[in-house]
Amino acid sequence: MAFLSEYGLFLAKTATLVAAVLAVVGGVVMLARHGEGRSENRGRLNIRHLNDSYESMAFALKSATLSKKALKQYRKTQKAREKQREKIERRRVFVLNFHGDLRASAVASLREEVTAVLTVAQPEDEVMLRLESAGGLVHGYGLAAAQLLRIRDRQIGLTVAVDKVAASGGYMMACVADRILAAPFAVVGSIGVIAQLPNFNRLLKKNEVDFEQFMAGEFKRTVTVFGENTEQGRRKFQEEIEDTHQLFKEFVKTHRPSVDLDQVATGEHWFGARALESRLVDELRTSDDYLLAASNDADLYELSYTGKKSWLARLMAHTGESREWL
Repeated sequence: MAFLSEYGLFLAKTATLVAAVLAVVGGVVMLARHGEGRSENRGRLNIRHLNDSYESMAFALKSATLSKKALKQYRKTQKAREKQREKIERRRVFVLNFHGDLRASAVASLREEVTAVLTVAQPEDEVMLRLESAGGLVHGYGLAAAQLLRIRDRQIGLTVAVDKVAASGGYMMACVADRILAAPFAVVGSIGVIAQLPNFNRLLKKNEVDFEQFMAGEFKRTVTVFGENTEQGRRKFQEEIEDTHQLFKEFVKTHRPSVDLDQVATGEHWFGARALESRLVDELRTSDDYLLAASNDADLYELSYTGKKSWLARLMAHTGESREWL
């Protein structure tokens, strides 16, 4: 009986403790959700002064290679340059990065970064976008290109640098720029449109599975994954693809009038050196070389916008647990 009494007391204490923990966790969740609903700050804009980064790297290397006397003289020279630079109003280069996926999901950060730049940029300043994308959904990359047009419309110089790839939707973005730089073996072009989908209709029929589809509007659906596609539907879908391609070509022609569309709008891609011959790009140069040279007469600021994390993501970060939802 004594054992049962102690065991019952232990269970009661455990139940009380669990209830208390659940109450605390529930309260934290409710407060986090309430705070998120009222918060106006939905993300964070991170800014890095690239000139300082370059100078720090140079100093680290010189500290390892120069004599004490030479290093002392270098420090003295740098201080004199910094004082002189403070007296002169220098132009600014705002550096943005776009790493595109199929959905162009990076446009969520790009739109915030462009808005931030436009609040302070002057006509003598410049925006430099380091772009890497093999393209994706039309409407996603259309919006990304429209964000870059906001810069052009404000008469602010826009340079796009392609170190690896700017193809299809990526090139749609790049062609907006005043100047396009490309590494010698960067992949550029692919001015074309593609759509593909499997069709399981024969498999369904073989297994005696019916598929029914109801529409209002003759071309609400042209081709389907499970239904039996018709020649009329295929023709209409092809017309839509051709029209999208035509819009793509017109967009490129508007912003790169020097290109020969008959030559470059075939859906092919080219490496940087060949893209230069076709006037798809303006110069063979890496973004690193361009920015390092620009740092001599301009202040370089790299911007990156980070969206606000949910309370669950923050909790997982604090507990050391991370998850990816695919």
